[in-house]
Amino acid sequence: MIVEIGNDGVGAEERERERERAWFSGFRSVIRRKQVDSVHCRSHPQLARKLSAVDLVGIGVGATIGAGVYILIGTVAREQAGPALVLSLFIAGIAAALSAFCYAELACRCPSAGSAYHYTYICIGEGVAWLVGWSLILEYTIGASVVARGITPNLALFFGGQDNLPSFLARHTLSGLGIVVDPCAAVLVILITILLCLGIKESSTVQSVVTTINVSVMLFIITVGGYLGFKTGWAGYDLPSGYFPYGVNGMFAGSGIVFFSYIGFDSVSSSAEEVKNPQRDLPIGISTTLAICCVLYMLVSAVIVGLVPYYALNPDTPISSAFSNYGMEWAVYIITTGAVTALFASLLGSVLPQPRVFMAMARDGLLPSFFSDIHRRTLIPLKSTIATGLFAAGLAFFMDVSQLAGMVSVGTLLAFTTVAVSVLIIRYVPPNEIPIPASLLTSVDPLLNQSSGDIEEETTMSLEDPASHFDNSHLHDKPDIRLEHPLIIKEVTKEERNENTRRKLAAWSISFLCIGILMVTGAASAEWCPRVLRVTVFGVGVIVLLCSIVVLACIKQDDTSHSFGYSGGFACPFVPFLPAASILTNTYLLIDLGAATWLRISVWMLIGVLIYLFYGRTHSSLLNAIYVPSARADEIHRSQANHLA
Repeated sequence: MIVEIGNDGVGAEERERERERAWFSGFRSVIRRKQVDSVHCRSHPQLARKLSAVDLVGIGVGATIGAGVYILIGTVAREQAGPALVLSLFIAGIAAALSAFCYAELACRCPSAGSAYHYTYICIGEGVAWLVGWSLILEYTIGASVVARGITPNLALFFGGQDNLPSFLARHTLSGLGIVVDPCAAVLVILITILLCLGIKESSTVQSVVTTINVSVMLFIITVGGYLGFKTGWAGYDLPSGYFPYGVNGMFAGSGIVFFSYIGFDSVSSSAEEVKNPQRDLPIGISTTLAICCVLYMLVSAVIVGLVPYYALNPDTPISSAFSNYGMEWAVYIITTGAVTALFASLLGSVLPQPRVFMAMARDGLLPSFFSDIHRRTLIPLKSTIATGLFAAGLAFFMDVSQLAGMVSVGTLLAFTTVAVSVLIIRYVPPNEIPIPASLLTSVDPLLNQSSGDIEEETTMSLEDPASHFDNSHLHDKPDIRLEHPLIIKEVTKEERNENTRRKLAAWSISFLCIGILMVTGAASAEWCPRVLRVTVFGVGVIVLLCSIVVLACIKQDDTSHSFGYSGGFACPFVPFLPAASILTNTYLLIDLGAATWLRISVWMLIGVLIYLFYGRTHSSLLNAIYVPSARADEIHRSQANHLA
């Protein structure tokens, strides 16, 4: 009886260990991080490096200047900002620049396809990276469909109205279903897809031509509108209500709305793998895109609110109506041309990044390998481009997704937030371990003795990289390896102890920084909450946030951050203050999107989580990886190369 009880006890302990190992395995899959692409891990074909800084500016400006400048400024001027619309656009441009600086540094350090998904996978972990990539897929798909549907009514103006469009392009309502199909939108998406299949250089050339036409129209608006304003005395600024009819709060509210007019520069970073000189051209492309768009937005808005009083602007066609008030009906056709070309360029900018995000996720094993195939001649992800193009075309044909446009903002703001967090991680606690396939590690016999000792020493639980413990925990279950290669105890120097302490302090500070920001933004947005509770949470959040920033500002950054990834490119200034401001701004906008938007996005996120749990987690390229120190990984790769030679 005693033996049976003992056996049951042993069995129970073994089952408990199995449950713990299963839990650790599941958690490990969420926090495991991949390596920056290098000569060691480029087992997949690369995209063609054909883009210059000029091409990137064309892609970025085309993707950024869309319908917002032709439609959105009228609504914001009438309802939020008034003549202070110019300042609203300037403040929104500064907020966008916070994210642009973070993007520029990461694009230089990690110049591969995937944009924010790629950076998040390297710096934060696989689970968050999957959510970012899944959100970006939704952003690009819905964004492309909304833009494609918006082109149809503008294009109809050249034919004299919707009723004069050719029947095969005109919108029709399916009897009995109440669905309004838009063949013109679907055809436009298919044309864009065919263009992208020709090659990245051909696509960027067309984008640059279309963007040039759009910018020329905006310069026409600025020049002719400025002449009319000086001639008539700028009636829009001579108002009894003054420059701030809705107060300073209205100006800031307008900034939050027009902020989304600047979010096209992430298309530049998504093309990082196709840039000739990424360390030089990517920062130029991102910064120049943002500067051009900000200046054009401010000048156009200054002219329009000066020509016509803000309350008299047409919310649907503010620019056209402003010129019509001065008897310049012929200018409407030029402005409509600019609107159509802007929407076309924005459509191309929405469809271009999507297959590259699919390709990056497929390379990492999180999606089927079908999406990662590179065409031999054009060197683009052809299958992925066709699949995503057809899906966006079908969505644009059958669905009016304008009511889902708010979901686009979730992907953008989530990407902006994780990119800013990634910059802090790279500067203070850059990953100091590299994933190595278990087969590669065990095949290098001369180094196994030394490596196993280092690996065992690195498996100590640490705050800055718990993945290192979990990813190597399965070695503990192999007594033959442990006995054959016993642990080599090495003396830890004072400098190493100080560095470990600094990394732990920095990791905790970054964590509390994010927690403080969540408390501050959550309390600021929770109007339904009791006032006392809101004020308390807000005050505690401010204290946590300020303390975290002070600690990060006082401790030194990691010395290895200078050589992390590809060196020699742009470095984000004012760290940690600038990334912290970016996280705060984007988190507030995320929380403030509203319950209806979050309810819709939760359905999409739930689908993504299920796909990750049942496919991505078990097919990840890091599934059987073992994490070793960076220096030891270089020795293993050199030994493997010598062995093969």
